[in-house]
Amino acid sequence: MTFSSSELGSPVDVGLLRLLDANLDRAREGLRVAEDWARFVLNRRDLVEATKDLRQQLGACHLERYRQARHTATDSAAGLAHPAQQQRPSASVVAANCARAQEALRVLEEFGRSIDPQLSGVAEHCRYRLYDLETRLLADQSRRQRLAAARLYLITSPVPNLLAVVDQALSAGVSLLQHRSKLSDDLPRYREALALRELCAAHGALFIVNDRVDLALAVEADGVHLGQGDLPPEQARRLIGPDRLLGRSTHALSQLHQAEADGCDYVGVGPLHATPTKPGREPVGLDYLRQAAAEANVPFFAIGGVDASTLPAVLQAGGCLCRVAVVRAVMEADDPAAATSELLEHLRDE
Repeated sequence: MTFSSSELGSPVDVGLLRLLDANLDRAREGLRVAEDWARFVLNRRDLVEATKDLRQQLGACHLERYRQARHTATDSAAGLAHPAQQQRPSASVVAANCARAQEALRVLEEFGRSIDPQLSGVAEHCRYRLYDLETRLLADQSRRQRLAAARLYLITSPVPNLLAVVDQALSAGVSLLQHRSKLSDDLPRYREALALRELCAAHGALFIVNDRVDLALAVEADGVHLGQGDLPPEQARRLIGPDRLLGRSTHALSQLHQAEADGCDYVGVGPLHATPTKPGREPVGLDYLRQAAAEANVPFFAIGGVDASTLPAVLQAGGCLCRVAVVRAVMEADDPAAATSELLEHLRDE
């Protein structure tokens, strides 16, 4: 359908329609840049879905009468650019496009009030959501890059000489450590976590706290790991912020997909075998690991009875992207450094 000038209205009306059309295009284009950054660079399904949702809400408001008012030939600013646009690094491109979308949304909100109140309301809603989304899109990725490089994830258990055992494992190459404590009182648990965090910092390893968001923040950990019965990931993320890592234990493919949708940075897959670390937990076997290897969009760590003897079968099921998490294989080894080195040798050979 084509509208005549009389149907579109006066020159002022036509100009306002063109203004809304241009800013709808501008907002949606900026959001598409952010969406592709989340998809191809960050590999964050949750951010892709959130950005796509904003873009689709605006698309539903992009009425035909706005498109019909478009007339690029008479736009005096068409093709206008600035030299600084040629020199932006990648993250700055994302930031610039988020700002571009926010500015366009503000224009839609202000001018849409009298012409299209529904569009104005949608624009306001999207603008406020984009403020939060931008923070997550531009979060510090250094921890996630180090996470992606980690193959062996050591989880502590209450053994004699805990710090000495962990120090040996870190010296042998462990780059990701989780503090899982059985201490009932918070003060000794805090002191133990703080000492472990300092050890990890000295060795350049990531330090994760199990379950306790408050403790993770208190010792300035790199992240927190949640079980299925712990605080919801959405609330944990709100507390720890966009930069820290968020992990989740999963026991089925549906839980893995939910963890990804919730914005978790990695998942545990298991327990593969029965283990005294999790008494009463039914093992999931290698089938779930194969499913995770085929469908996971975030780093996944096979866990549950993994040691040097079971590792070959685990790696065969998990493929080249498989990472493993261990407890007893290192924490209760006669020589923690040697046990760590043996595991890492298998992982490097994969």
